[in-house]
Amino acid sequence: MRFGAVLRLLAVALLLTVATAAAVPAQAQQVNPTAQSVREQQFLEALKGNPQAELQGRITIPDQRAATLERPAGRDWRAFHQGTMLRIATIVVLGMLALLVAFYLIRGRVRMETAPAGQTITRFNGFERFMHWLTAACFVLLAFSGLNVTFGKHVLLPLIGPNAFTNLSVAAKWAHNFLAWPFMLGIALMFVVWIKDNIPSMVDVRWFLAGGGIVGNGHPPARRFNGGQKALFWAVVLGGAALSVSGFYLIFPALAGGVLNLQFWNVVHGIVSVLLIAAILGHIYIGTIGMEGAFDAMGSGEVDLNWAKAHHSLWVEEEVRKGHVAPGRPALQPAE
Repeated sequence: MRFGAVLRLLAVALLLTVATAAAVPAQAQQVNPTAQSVREQQFLEALKGNPQAELQGRITIPDQRAATLERPAGRDWRAFHQGTMLRIATIVVLGMLALLVAFYLIRGRVRMETAPAGQTITRFNGFERFMHWLTAACFVLLAFSGLNVTFGKHVLLPLIGPNAFTNLSVAAKWAHNFLAWPFMLGIALMFVVWIKDNIPSMVDVRWFLAGGGIVGNGHPPARRFNGGQKALFWAVVLGGAALSVSGFYLIFPALAGGVLNLQFWNVVHGIVSVLLIAAILGHIYIGTIGMEGAFDAMGSGEVDLNWAKAHHSLWVEEEVRKGHVAPGRPALQPAE
């Protein structure tokens, strides 16, 4: 009887042990952090043969993209976005600003060499000015909100603090996404309306060889758009197209065709953006303080006839032949 009691006691103890083990929550179980199954070094060893290959695991869900365990290209993209892109933007944007300041100090403002004619000629009509300012206004806001992505945490964050920087960045992000559409519309309109006046020709080659009236003395003959303006037109159209396509995929990443394609379009968007910003900075300089009388073309749409003859002599001759202007005759003034 005593032996049987011992057996019953052992059986009860065994049952209690099993019940206690079953009652321990799963999350309380300890995992050895140095176990081979959880060491990243195992993944890296598998990639030694092809450092750019993706390491795939096995999954049971339909989305096979979730099987990716290691993607070295992601580290390369992050290094570019946080390092190389910052250096490119700094050199291009700040370099252009420094160049314009130096140019202004050396060359000064390009002024009219003759007195005003007292007669104006229509340079751009109302619709042309509308599409120009639509595109320009959207581009300026897109540029500032985009540069915030690259420079914001280095420049604004220390100045305004994390809360204000977060609110500003969220607002900039929404503005960037919505203003992209009127910007695309403006690019398309400018291409359709101005393509006929921006076909390169030998006149433009001679304009560049003569310094374009900016470098050196005198103003070489030019049609409605000179060589520099045609170069800017194609930079804006082609650059705007690249920004539109890449920006579309960044707004709708599911349509990009995978993470690697999305990273590619992100790089394209960043590099083209800073290059176009630099080009537009030069355009703004020429159209404001860089050249006397230039702003009138997109301000009122009317420019002085002598200014037009100096900068776009061939175009003025065409307008005279069309009967749009009578040279030498002062504009009629309304009666007092």
